[in-house]
Amino acid sequence: MAKIICQKEEDLIAAAEQLIRTFPVSRVFAFYGRMGAGKTTFIKAICKVLGVADVVQSPSFGIINEYKTPAGSAVFHFDFYRIKKLEEVFDIGYEDYIYSGQYCFLEWPELIEELLPPAVVKVGITGEADRVVEF
Repeated sequence: MAKIICQKEEDLIAAAEQLIRTFPVSRVFAFYGRMGAGKTTFIKAICKVLGVADVVQSPSFGIINEYKTPAGSAVFHFDFYRIKKLEEVFDIGYEDYIYSGQYCFLEWPELIEELLPPAVVKVGITGEADRVVEF
């Protein structure tokens, strides 16, 4: 398990690079952390490493954002914070995204834990001034 302390943006980029290198074939990543821990900030760093030029922001109200890599691959960014029932997750076509073979980044996965695929990579983010990223 990697444990990386991130004090500045460059550290987040290095952690994102290490995450992608450590799990080169994985496509589903679940990000755990309290409100304001830096889940979206870390996902922005990962998207930067993947070459995403789109504006990366929390999909809080829309539940899902889609970004594109330079090669045209999709990156799906979910925020399940507002999910009240699992039926809502199925209504957005969750399985189509998760099993698409594209990158899927899930914020607040604990709210849909029973739907996570077995090969999901779990990433924890904690800390205040310094973020600690563990995977």
